[in-house]
Amino acid sequence: MNDLKALDSINQIRSLMERSSHFVSLSGLSGIIAGVIGLIGISLVYLFLDISPFSNDMLYFEKAQNWSNWGLASNVFIFLNGLAIFVLAFIGAFYFTHKRAKKKGLDVWSPIAKRLFINTAIPLLTGAAFCLGLLHLDLPGLLAPSTLIFYGLACINGSKFTRNEIKYLGLTLIILGIICMFNLAYGLEFWALGFGLGNIFYGALMYFKQQKD
Repeated sequence: MNDLKALDSINQIRSLMERSSHFVSLSGLSGIIAGVIGLIGISLVYLFLDISPFSNDMLYFEKAQNWSNWGLASNVFIFLNGLAIFVLAFIGAFYFTHKRAKKKGLDVWSPIAKRLFINTAIPLLTGAAFCLGLLHLDLPGLLAPSTLIFYGLACINGSKFTRNEIKYLGLTLIILGIICMFNLAYGLEFWALGFGLGNIFYGALMYFKQQKD
């Protein structure tokens, strides 16, 4: 009996330590929904540019420079599409994370959550400034690998405050970004692999592990 009480006390202490050092409320469903929204957004880009995946007839970023469709110039559409993806993914992440935190009786905006936010935001904001520089220098082909790499760095930087799956997602994104750097014609396909399928895979892995918590 004493051994069982001691084991229970150890488990409680371990749980408290994990909660104080890791943002355990982050829901795997957040990654899944972000991946699905990302795939929808990328599919809309294909439709807007009237191209097919793995089509090498013309570089997609060259076609986009002087292209308009649906009553929108390409730069306006890409901005609105990217903004919609970000906002919807953020709303989905907040909803599922808030729901999980409420279920476990945790504060969704705890000090550890603030650290996670800050450490993730720094690489993301740096990447956004870098990508604006690429556009200023008229180098749109480098946007796909750059966004993958900086998003991957953000995941790795924030992973020390949450689950390990985020770190592995980050490593996957960086590898895809580096490969994409040498295959610029397939930037959209690498985006779909990283932002779409990558988020879905690691989000699902995290979700199923969380069901055992």
